[in-house]
Amino acid sequence: MGFALHIYTGGYLHINKGEIMGTLPLGNDTDLEDSQFYNRKEEISFLSDNLELVKKGSTPTILLTGIRGVGKTALMKKLKNDFKNDYLVVYMDLSGMNKFKKNKLTRFCFMKLFYESFIKACSESNIITIDRKILKFFRTRNFEFNRFDVVDEIPIPILKTKEDYAKFTTFVMDLPQKVYGEYKGYINGVLIFIDEFQILKQLDENVNEFLWYIRGVIQSQKNIGYVFSGSMSVKDELIADIAGQKGAFGGRILNYEVKTFSFETTKNYLNEKADYLNFTDDGFERFYSCTKGIPFYVNTFARLLPPNEELNEEKIVLEFEKSLHYLVVHLTNEWYKLNNQEQRIITSLVEKPLRRIEIANSMGVTSGAIGASLKSLLNKSLIELDKDEYKIYDSIFRLWLKKEFKEKGDYPY
Repeated sequence: MGFALHIYTGGYLHINKGEIMGTLPLGNDTDLEDSQFYNRKEEISFLSDNLELVKKGSTPTILLTGIRGVGKTALMKKLKNDFKNDYLVVYMDLSGMNKFKKNKLTRFCFMKLFYESFIKACSESNIITIDRKILKFFRTRNFEFNRFDVVDEIPIPILKTKEDYAKFTTFVMDLPQKVYGEYKGYINGVLIFIDEFQILKQLDENVNEFLWYIRGVIQSQKNIGYVFSGSMSVKDELIADIAGQKGAFGGRILNYEVKTFSFETTKNYLNEKADYLNFTDDGFERFYSCTKGIPFYVNTFARLLPPNEELNEEKIVLEFEKSLHYLVVHLTNEWYKLNNQEQRIITSLVEKPLRRIEIANSMGVTSGAIGASLKSLLNKSLIELDKDEYKIYDSIFRLWLKKEFKEKGDYPY
């Protein structure tokens, strides 16, 4: 006998779908209210306990890992809100480096974003007014610059020489310690959340050297905490570069993986947040198989399901096929930005994982000819490398490609 997440008698109830969908967050909503968090008490408690060490003079450094859509950004923003009254809390999304990019991403793009995010956090604070001192600082530290650019109302100097770039880098990375020193009577410390960390792989320099530089800065600081997060496979080489035994932070960083929802957790979550969905047993098993307990897909797919209808396995399969395009819209946007070779590499992996030489053979090119494209796709977390075989990172994206080919006779190049 099936279970009903919404129990009712005497026929179907009339519920406006637009109203009931509001009980579930949007799949891509990362600014959740406390009531929208579910079953993350253990994660919040563990991470909060470690970050609280900041007020005792420690510099905890945490790496949050987990597959795309599992809720890492939402968790970081929850912690940001929890700590903002007693700490200066800085949140920076590394995808924002692109606005400072000219021809390529450089270390200076990172520093500009760090600086902008830090000054913004100070401006939002009721205590810290460092933004009023910035112009004076640049004029009294012998920086050579032509002018200031204003980005989101924050002055950013246009520097002239390499020496000034070095000065600016040192200044930016020293800001957390300097601000804490000046305001330690008012704040317990400084917490810095750096999201989309995998974008560092796109820097036009040796990423490992840059990580060692960051580590050198962090280990000299006190009362400063760092949380890094990114959508990376647990097999991603960047994780080894950061947290591996020979990595920049090896033994000095806490690696914490945010897990997907279990079968029971997903069932209880929808029972509480979407009790208008009437699953049969086999229907819910299929729903969980489709979403794999990834909160982004759980919320998005659940919001697209019809209320107060029996949702058996057959119905879920039908609704899932209809919903595929909406489920992967964040990935299809990436797909259409790829060049032809990158797209062809991905489509060669739709049926099964392949070794590099097998991908090249399927495309009629040499193995060396696809090196740059493979690296680009790995950096974008669209594919992953596992035991010498490449595969599509997101299984639902793979299903969308299969559906496109089945319906149109070709992939959407």
